Amino acid sequence: MKKRGLSEVVSTLILLVVAVLLAGVVAYYATNVTMTRTATEDIQFAKAHVWVNSTGAIAAFKLQNLGGKDILIDKFSVRGVASPWADIYVFRVPTGTAIDGDMNITAYAGLSGAFVIIDSNNYTQSSADIPLISGGELLVYIVDPDNIQLDDIGTSVSMSVSTNNAQYITEVNVESATTQ
Repeated sequence: MKKRGLSEVVSTLILLVVAVLLAGVVAYYATNVTMTRTATEDIQFAKAHVWVNSTGAIAAFKLQNLGGKDILIDKFSVRGVASPWADIYVFRVPTGTAIDGDMNITAYAGLSGAFVIIDSNNYTQSSADIPLISGGELLVYIVDPDNIQLDDIGTSVSMSVSTNNAQYITEVNVESATTQ
């Protein structure tokens, strides 16, 4: 009886092709999972400022959710220090409304209480994580970021927004809030 089977070369080639295909499938799956989770979330800062004078500091910026899914904002930080929710005031820009002007330099003393009116917009004091719909915009004021002092005028500081999937950072120069 004659034994028939695959030669060693053919067997090695089959094992090599199977290994390469398996590695390709694993790489494709990992890339797909990563891209699915991050590609649809995109936050953009606009009109970012940090003002300071002898009474205190104020950070202000506009956030736009340009991604394809709703997000939940977990934390706001200025210069790496998380701001407590009680120091954050938010105005949700109504859908279809365009905010063209810059953020208003607001007196430090004027930002207290549950509701504050700035430029005829009613800002609400935050108390927990903030949802932001896809295509939505927020105007945000942060009262007295902990580590911004008068001698920081002219220096660059970072501001960040954290969500479940990512952290978005921008840098601004600290400006004087004193009007002369």
